[in-house]
Amino acid sequence: MAKYDDASWHCGGDFPEGLPEKNGVTHTGMFLNWCIQNDLISDELKEDEEEIQKLMRREITGAEFIMDSMDGKFSEYDLNDLGNAFAQDYYKDDTDFGNRFSSFADDYVNIFDAKAEENDYEYETFYHIEDTYENYDLMKLVIDHRFQEWKEYKSLG
Repeated sequence: MAKYDDASWHCGGDFPEGLPEKNGVTHTGMFLNWCIQNDLISDELKEDEEEIQKLMRREITGAEFIMDSMDGKFSEYDLNDLGNAFAQDYYKDDTDFGNRFSSFADDYVNIFDAKAEENDYEYETFYHIEDTYENYDLMKLVIDHRFQEWKEYKSLG
């Protein structure tokens, strides 16, 4: 099983004291939320219908969904074939697509650094970015754009 991300990868070592563990998957949750909204998830994950409906109604965030329904782990089993193809090129670091256009992590850091700068603010760490739908909506626009670029890159589009 290829794992894309895991809360445990982020919540040890130099994870900031005092932050909730779910802050370790805020970024992952935004990507997964986008995948759910765009029907790029596996049939197995769709079985968690009640929690997915809460996510669709914005009652919970993607990070909360990952922590509560996915044990903090995000893997290839959570996406369908198209979702995995996109995640392999965009969510993973150091791919040909990511190097030519941008990776998810680079986009995530850049969009929130720009937002912070506009507001004369600086995030203490990557993990201090707020898990909000306002932030998801900003990231969603970037992922939408990258998905279009990716489809053209793969000649799918």
